[in-house]
Amino acid sequence: MTDLSNQRRLAAQILKIGQNRVWIDPERMDDVEGAITREEVRKLIHEQVIVSLPVKGVSRSRAKTIQGKKRMGRRSGPGSVTGAGYAKVTKKEAWMIKIRSLRRKLRELKANRTITEATYTEYYRMAGSGRFESIAELERHLKANELWRKR
Repeated sequence: MTDLSNQRRLAAQILKIGQNRVWIDPERMDDVEGAITREEVRKLIHEQVIVSLPVKGVSRSRAKTIQGKKRMGRRSGPGSVTGAGYAKVTKKEAWMIKIRSLRRKLRELKANRTITEATYTEYYRMAGSGRFESIAELERHLKANELWRKR
């Protein structure tokens, strides 16, 4: 294999491209080897013995596939969720969900006559002040204080 680095370098400068993009016709290697001046290299470029290769791009194929799947609602499982817990559900939203469920449960217990009107009012205020973490805790508290009426 002959060393054509000088011809490659000259061709790259003439074509205003990088040396890796210079293609030399393997069948005309002898002609290229003889070309030592810029003028001779220019002549070979004109004869298309030396050609510039196209720019290599980055394929969007994989990116498009993933994008399509995300549009369909895929790839959104717990392993893909980043950020703090309250980044998905804000602290306010979490509170709203909790207080609404507690108040709903209290209304239900009052309607079923499981608790008295007075107990309902008292526990409604307690729920609003953040006393209970969940419905289960509310029910445990009612039973522990014997405010749960037997039917």
